[in-house]
Amino acid sequence: MATTPQPAAALPQSPPGPDRVRVYSHSNIFYWWPVWAVGFIMGFYTLAIDRSLMTTVPPGSKAVIAKEVKYDAPGVENGEIPKKDLPAEIIVAPHGEQLSRKDKDDPFPQDPRVHMSRSKNLGVLFCTVLLLVITITNVPLRGMWSVVAIISIALIAVIIALVGAWEWIVTKLSFLDIRINAGGYFFISGVLCGIWAVATFGFDRQTYIVFEPGSFRVCQSIGDSEVAYDTAGLTLERQRADLFRHFILGLGSGDLIVRTTGASAHHFDLPNVLFISRKVALIEKLIRERQVKSMGS
Repeated sequence: MATTPQPAAALPQSPPGPDRVRVYSHSNIFYWWPVWAVGFIMGFYTLAIDRSLMTTVPPGSKAVIAKEVKYDAPGVENGEIPKKDLPAEIIVAPHGEQLSRKDKDDPFPQDPRVHMSRSKNLGVLFCTVLLLVITITNVPLRGMWSVVAIISIALIAVIIALVGAWEWIVTKLSFLDIRINAGGYFFISGVLCGIWAVATFGFDRQTYIVFEPGSFRVCQSIGDSEVAYDTAGLTLERQRADLFRHFILGLGSGDLIVRTTGASAHHFDLPNVLFISRKVALIEKLIRERQVKSMGS
């Protein structure tokens, strides 16, 4: 009895990859986004939520509770504060000294107008983030060194807890008082955010490698022309990651090394490539598809 041959099941095929993969190399300023982000948050909190004001006073000024106050000022009838508003907390300048004024000829002190939070923790936190970012972006810890750093920090914290020194440290740090007004937060964050945006979306995009089927084009510095190379014998190397810089600040970035073979071998370093795992996978898929098409032809 003859049997009708069944058609072979079609093997699943992976979807075709992109025809072009562009890889940008970013400068270290990209990792500074937490500084301006935290600065904007602190500025908004100081201006819109805390809403406290500050002024400058001469040395020797005293804060007192006044039960009777009489002075000449606009909006006060007969120069007296109503009894219902007393006692009042006021700042008394030393004899012969004056509080802040709009100009030296103004007879009346200037009302407080600079926004500054009552909490000193905002300034301490902002400076801590700033110093951490400076350290992380300038002291790279790759591979095992990053693990050693984390373990060392954890061990130090445990040792301090075992000897009961945390309370002493917290007490000493309570004397640390760093305050920045809302204008300071917004100025620092605004300028830094502008520099970050120009560098990330402007200058950094002038240094790149474009991978295409059978070739890739390289632009190594701003203003340089592109140079084309063949992908034959191309190798990609992803350097060991820096846990703090690449994963915590870089959101999955990494450093890429591209090498060519042959009589005139070339070596290209691309530091701080965003989403490096996905980019490398796309490049390798592009090269494989090119090789399969060449073998088929």
